[in-house]
Amino acid sequence: MTQADGTKTPRERYRAQVRTEIKERAWEQIATAGASALSLNAIAKQMGMSGPALYRYYGGRDDLITELVRDAYRSLADTIAATAAKDGAEVAALAHALRDWALRDPHRYFLIYGTPVPGYHAPDDITAISSEIMALLLDACATVDRDAPATPFGAHLEEHREWADGHPAPPAALHRAMTFWTRLHGVLSLELAGHFRGMGFDPAQLFAAEVESLASTASAPGTASSAP
Repeated sequence: MTQADGTKTPRERYRAQVRTEIKERAWEQIATAGASALSLNAIAKQMGMSGPALYRYYGGRDDLITELVRDAYRSLADTIAATAAKDGAEVAALAHALRDWALRDPHRYFLIYGTPVPGYHAPDDITAISSEIMALLLDACATVDRDAPATPFGAHLEEHREWADGHPAPPAALHRAMTFWTRLHGVLSLELAGHFRGMGFDPAQLFAAEVESLASTASAPGTASSAP
């Protein structure tokens, strides 16, 4: 039982330590062979445990993947939230915070934004964490596009805004947020997968150019500037 002051008992601390080590071993496997090859029995062998003993800490592969995905999303959501609080939710600041986070641990990035693990379905609480990230992006885009006219795609998103999870952003902000999300993840995915190697340019400069384009307030996405 947890003590009255909120501290953990020795048994609880030991369990938490073992669960943490299991996750560390899982990340090592993912880095070597990908999430689809994750094996609890292999982790148990590395740790000198029997398979059934390890299953007392995680009920199965999906339980472990869920914990890893939840940790990754929580880390990114906290990073984006801290950036928004510090820099006033500017689109450019959020973009660079995303890239810095991804570069620190590409395997963590690919676990949540790469190819889905066959047969795995994330629980609803993870979707809720993902929605926190999107809400911060929509906040930033709504500031930029508060009075911008709706684009045709923005109007389409207004009619199909389930992905925005009830956020009241106007259609132009919905368009910018979706463009931001797809373009920056496209650049990041290519960079982290090594597809820019040998091409002779700096991926950081490409990313910065995309951010500058997305953060521009000259016009809403897909519309012409009102300047003569």
